[in-house]
Amino acid sequence: MLETEVHLWYVEPERIDDPALLDAYDALLTPAERARNRRYVFARHRHQDLVTRALVRTVLSTYHPAVEPRAWEFEAGQFGRPEIAAPLVQPTVRFNLSHTDGMVVCLVAGDQEIGVDVEDVQRTGYTVEIADRYFSPAEVRELRSWPAERQPDRFFDYWTLKEAYIKARGLGLQIPLDQFTMLPSTHQTGAQQARSAGITFGPSIDDDPTGWQFASLDLTPRYRVAIAVRHPRADLSLRIMQTVPLAGEQPAGLAGTRG
Repeated sequence: MLETEVHLWYVEPERIDDPALLDAYDALLTPAERARNRRYVFARHRHQDLVTRALVRTVLSTYHPAVEPRAWEFEAGQFGRPEIAAPLVQPTVRFNLSHTDGMVVCLVAGDQEIGVDVEDVQRTGYTVEIADRYFSPAEVRELRSWPAERQPDRFFDYWTLKEAYIKARGLGLQIPLDQFTMLPSTHQTGAQQARSAGITFGPSIDDDPTGWQFASLDLTPRYRVAIAVRHPRADLSLRIMQTVPLAGEQPAGLAGTRG
């Protein structure tokens, strides 16, 4: 199934308040994860981290049921991207995580480079001003061509797509944000319907734009998500699942993607 699909799992942490369920999540953590969780100053951040750890562990065991959720071991790559360290399962499964206040997402695929980013489009603070400093000139021109009242929303199309690509490459900010240009769709779609996107590269980035597929979508009116998948096949689809770890999943739809 993961040969022709990527799966986007999402959970809204603030909706989970069952003490028994939260205790079960805590039991899944390694001692190091538990110690890190306790170091968060604010309760909402501890809660989000706990739900995130439970999400990735239970989701991975969905694809390999013989592996108990607590048995997964992880390691960080050179630039911090988490990867599965053990067990080395076959077929290979890869994941990428993103979170913001009120939403956690986990993208899952086969043995492919993938990245995901989720952002709260209702957050306050700088948006378009960030683009002026960090986006490519072509992105800034396109963004600034929109009516002023729509530029903040358009900003999140670019920001999430750029973050998803960087995360898929696993190189962090070793890839300069202004050296590649995202080409998001201007077509508006309904909730949880994927919008395609493309990419072009400046001379400093050695990559093939035809090898990537991108999509952005709104999980809810508040949360914008973008995914990046290195996959040349035209028939790759995105399946969306809403879940509460250890309590079940709700398939939320299937949206085709094409870079």
